[in-house]
Amino acid sequence: MAASAFLEGFEVQRVQLPGLSVNYASAGSGPPVLLLHGHPQTHVVWRKVAPQLVAAGYRVIAPDLRGYGDSDKPESDPTHFPYSKRVMAADQIALMRHLGHESFAVVGHDRGGRVAHRLALDFPEAVERVVVLDIAPTLTMYERTDQEFATRYFWWFFLIQPDGLPEKLIASDPDYFLRRHIAGQVKTGGAVEEAAIAEYLRTYRDPATLHAICEDYRAAASIDLEHDRADQSARVQAPLLAIWGAQGVVGELYDVAATWREKAVDVSGVALPCGHAIPEEAPAELTKHLLGFLAG
Repeated sequence: MAASAFLEGFEVQRVQLPGLSVNYASAGSGPPVLLLHGHPQTHVVWRKVAPQLVAAGYRVIAPDLRGYGDSDKPESDPTHFPYSKRVMAADQIALMRHLGHESFAVVGHDRGGRVAHRLALDFPEAVERVVVLDIAPTLTMYERTDQEFATRYFWWFFLIQPDGLPEKLIASDPDYFLRRHIAGQVKTGGAVEEAAIAEYLRTYRDPATLHAICEDYRAAASIDLEHDRADQSARVQAPLLAIWGAQGVVGELYDVAATWREKAVDVSGVALPCGHAIPEEAPAELTKHLLGFLAG
């Protein structure tokens, strides 16, 4: 266990779960809140939000998803099932139960939001409230893909290419790819400081991380869609808050709240004046909405 260099007041440690070692930061006491990051970030994306939730009286747990950051990068298979959101959601259940939390609120940004969606469907008894940040449901986005979305979210179609193609190309200059990717999504100058980018790069340069990330996206374009289609009639029962960046692609191309009303029974939604990286671009506004929603 060591003090976090990025999340003030948090300790960072690894825990061995069945088949997987997970790196996570935690702090506080009170009702538990699970924070799930997206791509290309790690738990460090919550550095401006997590300490404020602790100050408000919550127990906050922020892991690195499997394949990301300092968590394990398990082998995949031709079906990409080991990186399905169903498996990633089960990881979070195992982590929270290990920490003594049978039920909790979950906040997911980007890929973490997709894990949170599956978590709420597969483990409804565990999820008290769910927040999804700057995403529409995966199946919805693929089924409504047009040229504009495919152009602006090109990595959805690049990272899923087979036979190690994207891994090899990104590995030739991971610094360029990651910096260009972040710059393309962030609409607030100075929101992602150099120290955070350097931390993201530290693990992004690892070929095992690049492969795991591609497997995450390959799963989303294959087995995750199978799971989502099988659950077409299922609805998230927990109250769901959708927050999106008004200047981001998702906010510009979708009626975000409406897409979630197709997937959940109790949905509220709000746009914030920022791009995709909401926890980094609009932390104060995000924290305000989270505290209001978590308090019920």
